Amino acid sequence: MEYRNLGASGLRVPVLSFGAGTFGAKGPLFGAWGNTDAEQARRLVDICLEAGVNLFDTADVYSAGASEEVLGHAIRGRRDAVLISTKTALPTGEGPQDWGTSRARLIRATEEALRRLGTDYIDLLQLHAFDASTPVEEVLAALDGLIASGKIRYIGVSNFAGWELMKSLAVAERHSHPRYVAHQVYYSLAGRDYEWELMPLGGDQGVGALVWSPLAWGRLTGKIRRGEPLPAASRLHETAQYGPPVDDEKLYEIVEVLDAVATETGKTVPQIAINWLLGRPTVSSVIIGARNEEQLRQNLGSVGWSLSKEQIERLDAVSAATAPYPYFPYRRQEGFARLNPPIV
Repeated sequence: MEYRNLGASGLRVPVLSFGAGTFGAKGPLFGAWGNTDAEQARRLVDICLEAGVNLFDTADVYSAGASEEVLGHAIRGRRDAVLISTKTALPTGEGPQDWGTSRARLIRATEEALRRLGTDYIDLLQLHAFDASTPVEEVLAALDGLIASGKIRYIGVSNFAGWELMKSLAVAERHSHPRYVAHQVYYSLAGRDYEWELMPLGGDQGVGALVWSPLAWGRLTGKIRRGEPLPAASRLHETAQYGPPVDDEKLYEIVEVLDAVATETGKTVPQIAINWLLGRPTVSSVIIGARNEEQLRQNLGSVGWSLSKEQIERLDAVSAATAPYPYFPYRRQEGFARLNPPIV
C-alpha cells in the first residue's frame, strides 16, 4: 500500500481508504447501500488492515449514527492501528441545534461521535457541508478549541464550493487557527467537475482530496452498459436520486473504453476507474466501499500497478467535458492557458 501526506499536513494516509457508509443500514438511502453488522464490519476491517488500509471514513448522518457505532465496535482493541475520519454539519434531527456548525453544535456533535465510536479522539473531523448561517470565525475558533483539547487532531471539509473553502482558509490564516488539510469531494471518470476550481485550489493551498464515490454512485462497476437494462440488484433503483447526475450517453462511452482497457490489462472495470483517480493531482486517498469481502478484495486490487500513458490518455479523452464559464477560456485559448499551466 502506498501512503501519501494528506494535503500539506504531516498526516500520512493510504491511497485507498474505506468508507463505512454500508455499516448500520438505517433509512432509505443507507439501508439500500448495505446492511453490514458489527461482526461483518470487523471482518472487513481485518481485510483492510492486512492490505495496509488503515483510514476509515464515516459520518454522524450515516444510518443516523449507527455507522459510527458499528465502526467503533469493529476497531475495538486496535484503536492505535487505525485512523478515523468522520463528518458533521448535516441535520441529524428536527431541533435548532441539530444541524450546522455553530460552536454549540460542533462541540456536542464531536462529543456524541466520540461516544458512538468508543474513542477519546478523532483523527480527522470534516465539515459535511458549508453552514452559511454561522460566521466562519466562530466555526474555526470552535474547531481550534476541540484540537487544543485533544478531541480531534486534523480538520477538513466536504462538498464546499471554492469560495467557501478559500474564505475559510483565509480566516484561519488571519486568526492563526488550524487550517483545513482535506476536502472530501465527488470525483470520478463520469464526474470531473472537481478539476475546474477545487483541484487548482487544493494544489495551491495544500488541501488534499479524499475522493468519495469513485465509481460514480455505482455506475462504473461494469454492470451498466449501452442497450442493457439496469441490473435488478443495482442499488441505483433506490438511490439514484440521491447521487450525482450522470449523462447516460457519456457513461456508455466511458464504460466502453474502460472495458477495452480492462481487457488489455487483465483488471476489472472498477479497478481501472479507481487506478485512474490515483494518478490525478491533489488526490491523497480514494474512499472505497464494500458490502462484502468479495467487493472489498476486488477494490483493493486497484493498487500496485499502473496504467500506461496511452491508456490514461484514452480515459482522459473519453471522460473529458466542456468546462463551464469562467473556466473554459483557460482550456480553449492559448493565451489564457499560458497563464494557468496544468497542475502536476
